[in-house]
Amino acid sequence: MTDLVAVWEVALSDGVHKIEFEHGTTSGKRVVYVDGKEEIRKEWMFKLVGKETFTVGAAKTKATINIDAVSGFAYEYTLEINGKSLKKYMENRSKTTNTWVLSLDGVDCRVVLEKDTMDVWCNGKKMETAGEFVEDGTETHFSVGDHDCCIKAVSSGKRREGIIHTLIVDDREIPEVLE
Repeated sequence: MTDLVAVWEVALSDGVHKIEFEHGTTSGKRVVYVDGKEEIRKEWMFKLVGKETFTVGAAKTKATINIDAVSGFAYEYTLEINGKSLKKYMENRSKTTNTWVLSLDGVDCRVVLEKDTMDVWCNGKKMETAGEFVEDGTETHFSVGDHDCCIKAVSSGKRREGIIHTLIVDDREIPEVLE
């Protein structure tokens, strides 16, 4: 991997994925790796600029690497996820998901709530959930191993803040992490 020119980490619901890009500016070679697995390999491309599109993760999220000439033989590489720059995508994602990281039985768990669908993911697997309405909002119940988990959704009482989601595992509140 001598032509490695860019590495990105992309947090999706099913986990954090590593995207690596090789660009041989003399041979025109382009290679894309997702989580260490080769997704695209093109040899002897005469056009050194352009784009490579592929999918990432369990939901087959669309990703595109743009290759642009900056000056002379210098190139700029940008990653787009679902048609948005990585920065914009991650900013938007922080509004549409909640993420918690905790240790259960010595294993690190990454729990993600997709607020638009109320889907819950844990370490790359979509969880079976049961939702119920309670006096002050909703509760989404699921299990991780022998642990009872619940995401409580309660109104903040402020329109701009919206709904507050809290993860509770074995009767203790887990702090949210910002990705």
